[in-house]
Amino acid sequence: MSTKPLTPTALVDALRSAGLVVVEVGDWENHNRNHKGPWGPVHGVMFHHTVTSGSARTVQICRDGYSGLPGPLSHGVITKDGKVHLVGHGRANHAGLGDGDVLQAVIAERTLPVDNEAGTDGNRYFYGFECENLGDGEDPWPPAQLLAIERTAAAICRAHGWTAASVIRHLDWQPGKSDPRGVDWTSMRSRIAKRLDSPKPAPTPAPTTPTVSLSRLRTAARTDPPKKGTPRSYGGVETVEVALVDEGLLARAYGDGHWGTTTTPAYAAWQRRCGYTGAAADGYPGLASLRSLGLKHGFKVVD
Repeated sequence: MSTKPLTPTALVDALRSAGLVVVEVGDWENHNRNHKGPWGPVHGVMFHHTVTSGSARTVQICRDGYSGLPGPLSHGVITKDGKVHLVGHGRANHAGLGDGDVLQAVIAERTLPVDNEAGTDGNRYFYGFECENLGDGEDPWPPAQLLAIERTAAAICRAHGWTAASVIRHLDWQPGKSDPRGVDWTSMRSRIAKRLDSPKPAPTPAPTTPTVSLSRLRTAARTDPPKKGTPRSYGGVETVEVALVDEGLLARAYGDGHWGTTTTPAYAAWQRRCGYTGAAADGYPGLASLRSLGLKHGFKVVD
C-alpha cells in the first residue's frame, strides 16, 4: 500500500487505463498550493460537488479559484459528460479542516465515524475531485458522470493498493458539508469495490440533523465576527452558510463559520427568493425564511 502521491504521468496513465477521457488543463502538473504546506502522504480520494453549471466555467473556477480562495480547488473536475479535467497536482484547496478520527478510519480502511470535528488538514492527505453539479438535490447526475466517478476512484485506489474504503465524500470529512449531494453513496462505493474486486466497504454513517438556534444565529449575525481562523461565535453559522453556498448565493470561500459582511447580502438574497422585499429582506435571519432554508438543506430550526 503506497502513500506517496502519484506523479503527473502516473496519474494520467492510471486514469486513461481505466477508460477515462482525460483533459489536461494548461500547466496543471505544476499548479498547486505546495508553498502553503505539504502534499502527502496521501490516504484517500475525496469527492465534492461544485455548486456551478456549465462545464467550461466550472473547470475554470476549479483551476483558478475565487477571491480569497486561490486555486486549484481540486486535482480534477468531472464534468457531466464524464470527462476528467486535470487542473492541479500537489496541494489543492479542496478538503479544508476535517475530522482526524475520519482520517484514521480511512487509513485503516474501517467503518467511518460521524464527523464532528474540524481540526485536521485534509488538503495534505486526500486527492480531491470536484463534480459539476448544482448540489441542490435536484440537478441530475448523468450515468456518464457517475461512471467517471467510479472509474476515477477505482483507478487511484488500484494505483495505491487501496480498497473502496479509502474513497469518501466531503460530507464524511467536514461537519456541515453535504457534497456530493444527490449521489447514492452506498451504491457508488459498492460499484468501486466491484471494479477493484475488493470487499464491499461498511456503510457510511447517516449524517446527523443539525439544529440551528434562531436567536443565537441572529446574535452572531449582528455581532462583529472574529477574523477567519479564530473560534466561531456560533457553530450554526456554518450550517447556514453551507446552505447558502449550495444555493449559489455565497462563494465557498466565505462558508467559514463567521457571518461577516459577505454572508448578510447572501442571506438577503435568500430572503428575496422567499418573497420578501425592502426592509424585510435585510439579511438578518427570520424564523420563516430560516425554516425554509432548513427544510431544503436538512437542518432543524429552533427559537
